[in-house]
Amino acid sequence: MTDLSTNYMGLALKNPLVVASCCLTGTLDGVRQCAAAGAGAVVLRSLFEEQIRGDISSLSRHAEDYSGYGEAFQYLQSYGNAFGPSQYLKLVRDAKKAVTIPIIASLNCVSADSWASYAHQLQEAGADAIELNISILPTDSSRPCDHIVADYLNILREVKHQASIPVALKIGPYFTSLAHVAKRLTSDQAEAPNYSVGWMGKDRQPGKMIRKGADALILFNRFYRFDIDIDKQQLTHGSPYSSPHDMADTLRWISLLYGTVNCDFGATTGIHDSTGVIKALLAGTTVTQLCSTLYLHGLSSIKVIEKELRQWMENNGYSTLADVRGRMSRHASNAPKDYERLQYVKMFIEQDGRTPGLRYE
Repeated sequence: MTDLSTNYMGLALKNPLVVASCCLTGTLDGVRQCAAAGAGAVVLRSLFEEQIRGDISSLSRHAEDYSGYGEAFQYLQSYGNAFGPSQYLKLVRDAKKAVTIPIIASLNCVSADSWASYAHQLQEAGADAIELNISILPTDSSRPCDHIVADYLNILREVKHQASIPVALKIGPYFTSLAHVAKRLTSDQAEAPNYSVGWMGKDRQPGKMIRKGADALILFNRFYRFDIDIDKQQLTHGSPYSSPHDMADTLRWISLLYGTVNCDFGATTGIHDSTGVIKALLAGTTVTQLCSTLYLHGLSSIKVIEKELRQWMENNGYSTLADVRGRMSRHASNAPKDYERLQYVKMFIEQDGRTPGLRYE
């Protein structure tokens, strides 16, 4: 029999299909439906740092940052007032009683502050793990790259000091040296530099060591996409859903980091079907997170993906996910250079020196 079970951050999952943090996992009924549909685990809808601090009203001081997003700004305010930290803890407790699959709490944050003590409350409520969705878009031209990395390390350090359950970091691809940053975030001896500027708001002790690095990296965070309405000449929203083409960066970086960074991986963004799941596993991911495809095709697609994954493994002679994981990573390759510039060159230059796709008269 084909075994789809996997171990993710020390948690036993019956399969690698995890429902990502979204509205589908924001209610007890939604969590029940995800479990009944066959999910291996669920990541609860994110709770925002501002909600934990009870500081949603303070967002009004930064209303100019939401210019053109009036509805979104109002939604965030109403959501914070209606669904705060106490309700979130209740959701964790109720979900743990209602289903047998792992429940992963999600925190959306941009700073390390007193809110981090909430991580301990999540652990006490029964959360099996915490996913930190660090949504720092580095738009401030006055802040050096190292300061941004320091923010991530400080947030991780504060949460790790508060809770002993596994912690995953969901990050974006916007780093100068992603491989270096990934290693620092997952190192057991990750140094948090002393920067007194930026999101932290206070000095940190230089050279202070966090107890442990992240247990998993989730690649990649999908930042809100906006568009421009040329008739109204104002900002508008882009598509809320990903497409299978969006998983290219995820595949690239998991295949490059697998075997070199000491952590589990979660693949997200653009995974819509069994083909995407299989590709991510071959690259080296531990689990795959599903979201857009569940909105587009319903929760029943989880069973479809599971069935097709199992069939593919049987057809190719694989009995466990360990047999599949990382087989197409750079770490397992006899030609690791193929994962870097060589493929770029081969794609754009044919043997006769002509560029594919162009007509030559």
